[in-house]
Amino acid sequence: MAEPIEDARIDGMAESPVSARAVVFTLTRSAEDESGVRLLIESLRAFGGTLADSTVLVFQSDPGAPLRVHADLDNVYGIPLLVPPPWREHHFAAKVYAASEAETMAWDDAGTLVWMNPGCLVTGPPVLLDLEPSLDAAFRVVHVRNVGSPAGSPVDGFWERVYQLAGVVAPERALESFVDREAIRPYFNTHLFSVNPSRGLLRRWLEFWKIAVSDEEFMSGPYADEEHRIFLHQAILSALLTDTLAADRLRELPPEYSYPLHFHDRVPEDRRAAALDELVCPVYEGTFRFPGSLNGLAAADPLASWFEERASAAGAD
Repeated sequence: MAEPIEDARIDGMAESPVSARAVVFTLTRSAEDESGVRLLIESLRAFGGTLADSTVLVFQSDPGAPLRVHADLDNVYGIPLLVPPPWREHHFAAKVYAASEAETMAWDDAGTLVWMNPGCLVTGPPVLLDLEPSLDAAFRVVHVRNVGSPAGSPVDGFWERVYQLAGVVAPERALESFVDREAIRPYFNTHLFSVNPSRGLLRRWLEFWKIAVSDEEFMSGPYADEEHRIFLHQAILSALLTDTLAADRLRELPPEYSYPLHFHDRVPEDRRAAALDELVCPVYEGTFRFPGSLNGLAAADPLASWFEERASAAGAD
């Protein structure tokens, strides 16, 4: 488990930046991430409604590189993130570490901790991410099944080990993946989510992820292919949600949240958004270019003008 942060003062601040009810955190690992995080924060400020002025923590997994994304933005704090060997060689290690550190920082001071991937945009007030006291987390089902466990089928060795780590029995209830409409055991997307930090879910995520990647037999067995390695962190968090949260304390986010722009042309027609302004927090993969990254999704003002202005300023096509 991550060690608690002894001093959360950032960039010369006299006090910890975590003092608001809702805190947003994200992560940069490259210049591409910095560009995406900049767009994310600006869209949050412009269209985030009651969350628009939230404190934003930007974790940086390469502490030796200058962090430029937040220099002129209010209430945004850059935080060096150390992922020690051997953990950093594994997929999404920095993300899991950042989540644990953010939860430690927000433990006493925030009722809601929101993760937004660098490839996330805010196009409307994300009110469902702000957790009332009766809720502990808000998550969205995965876009496609990938390594998800098919509902009603025997649990394979990969998920058997994941559930074993989390100390849970494979859940009987089923969810439906959004794009390919597969019936699966609960398996959640990690582009975008929120938690009550006092529940300690994200620190447990790091703890059990480290146990999993340290299991040589598991990591070299029949489920050690690249796809299972990539999505291991997501599977572990999904299993921990089953263990940690009662169903009535977990909000399952609707399609407007984490809507996959990169899969827009694959979304079934009866689920496909007609316009960007129907969405709240769409996500994309790779570098965002307006309107190319929308994959044909319509965009009207004021969103279209806002994105066009930023695309022009960045020299994008």
